[in-house]
Order: sequence, then C-alpha cells, then structure tokens
Amino acid sequence: METAEFIETLDREGRLLAAAAEEAGTHATVPTCQGWQVRDLLRHTGTVHRWAAAFVAEGYTAYRPGEGLPDLDGAELLGWFREGHRYLVRTLSTAAPDVRCWHFLPAPSPLAFWARRQAHETAVHRVDAESARGGTPTAIGPAFALDGIDELLRGFHARPRSRVRSEEPRVLRVRATDVDGAVWTVRLSAEPPVTERDGRADADCEVSGPAAQLCLALWNRLPFPQVTGDASVAALWREKSAIG
Repeated sequence: METAEFIETLDREGRLLAAAAEEAGTHATVPTCQGWQVRDLLRHTGTVHRWAAAFVAEGYTAYRPGEGLPDLDGAELLGWFREGHRYLVRTLSTAAPDVRCWHFLPAPSPLAFWARRQAHETAVHRVDAESARGGTPTAIGPAFALDGIDELLRGFHARPRSRVRSEEPRVLRVRATDVDGAVWTVRLSAEPPVTERDGRADADCEVSGPAAQLCLALWNRLPFPQVTGDASVAALWREKSAIG
C-alpha cells in the first residue's frame, strides 16, 4: 500500500471510530479492551494522534513523550478526538515527502511510517469502539489486514522489547487463508521473535484464517479462527504479545 492509501484509511477509520463511540456513549464498556470504557479509548487514541502528528509537524528527530490524557468526557471528549484526528490527517496529507523526524520501525521514509502506523493504530481501536457499540463491525480489506499482520510480526515483535519469548525454541506459523502465499514463520526463543515471510519450515503450531480475522486475533481482539498443532504456542502468543 502507498502512503496516500494509508492516509485515506486513517481518515476513514478515525471517522468510523468517532461515530461508533458516539453511538455507544463514553460510559460504555469496551469488550475488546478489558477494564476500558469508551472514554478511555477516545482519550488514548486521541492522545496518540496528537503525539504522532507532532513528530511530523515539528520535525522532532528524537523521541518525545506525549502530553498525557485529557480530563474530558462526553460530547467535549468526542469533539477533542475529532479535532485531533483531523489534525493528524491534515498533517500527514500536507507534509513534504522527505520530511525527517523520529520513527520507531523500519520504513521507506518517516512519512510512510507514520501514515502506516496511525492507519493500523486507528483501525484496531475502531474495532474496539464498534465492539462497545455492538452490531456488525465494519470490514477490514485483505490487503490492509495483511499489511497489519506484517507490521506486527516483522516490525513490533522484531524489537528487543517484545515479550513473546520461549525458553524452549518453538515455531509458530501464521497463515491467511484468503490470500495465496500469505504465510509467516515466527521463530520463538529466549530472544526476540524472528519472522520470515514464508511457510517452508516445520512449525509446532499454525494459526490460520481470513486475513482480517487473523490480524485482529494477533492483536488479541478476536480468538484465532483456527489453531492446529501445539495450542500452547498460540496461548503463549496471546499471553505475551500485548503492545505497551
């Protein structure tokens, strides 16, 4: 996917998130995020949007913490969220392609990183908001879901801070069943996971299903559609893979 496509997706997903949150009400519980209400979801995601936009808008070249969660609720909180989301979309849309700023995963450019990361961040939290509202969730396209799987496995969990570790070496295979050749092999050990985009190695466990369901399952929003082999490897993922 191109940077412009990620920005379009971010725009759409943020609007859907706000609409679902408004329908649910800020007091509603979020089934996919234990202990959260919709107000927590809006405060978190809105703060992340402003934090991300600042790197691109101001050209910060080193990590900077966010400004903290706002003490807002109800309609005022929804308005604050929408304002920050629009600002992020506008910032990314108007930024110079060669803008230089801090980012934390490999990417063709800082702008490409932030557009991709915030599109996926917002999409996952849109699913959270829709879980609070109830009803049929908005579909995630296979291409975007595959990219989300790749970002999670070969980006987030390639970093030293990943907690998915196993004293006994194990191999987890991840297979999207609705896209030909969409297979990842995740090697688990006492070190950070190492993921390859292929399925030739023997695996102790395979998790599989349509790309959209599989992406959300890897983010611990849904159960794995199908697990074959040693289910304890899939359970290890669910226990240790949360991103802080």
